[in-house]
Amino acid sequence: MSWKNDQVTKEETDRIIDLAKVCLEVPGDYVELGCYRGDTSLLLAEVLKDSNKKLWIYDSFEGLPEKGLMDESVLGIDFKGGELFVTKREVKERFLRAGLPVPVIKKGWFSELTDSDLPGEIAFAFLDGDFYESIKDSLKLVAPKMVEGGIIIVHDYTNQALPGVKKAVDEFRATNQIKMILM
Repeated sequence: MSWKNDQVTKEETDRIIDLAKVCLEVPGDYVELGCYRGDTSLLLAEVLKDSNKKLWIYDSFEGLPEKGLMDESVLGIDFKGGELFVTKREVKERFLRAGLPVPVIKKGWFSELTDSDLPGEIAFAFLDGDFYESIKDSLKLVAPKMVEGGIIIVHDYTNQALPGVKKAVDEFRATNQIKMILM
């Protein structure tokens, strides 16, 4: 499958795929919180297609939430509530057109998800929530379910237009000893 993603760079995508492949040897399923159109999800499904692992993807399917105070940035004026809207049906149809297994797709704000909405064990997690509260909620959900040797990738940590991501990760890391790959 060829690379096409306007939210994640080619270099980041290559790294995500490489790390996803490493986790094939680890027990547990794969999750993506913040799937948007499913570009990265399709690539993860391609990695998983010959395995017995499931892909679980999560999104509000209502676009971005409203920004909180931690997300304010002059560089991030284009990131507004409702932007990046796509429907769950559109994402599902992309998997069908690609001939890939449709993942478990959960619709909801990350703050509304519960422990039972995620798989019991997670080998690989890609968190792309864009804002402080979304990343904070994602980490709280995913971290307890990560298996030894599993990988959490947090996207937009270095993106100055989305300062809430870095704040949420830094706060989480101050009280939790969990390894993360920060992009």
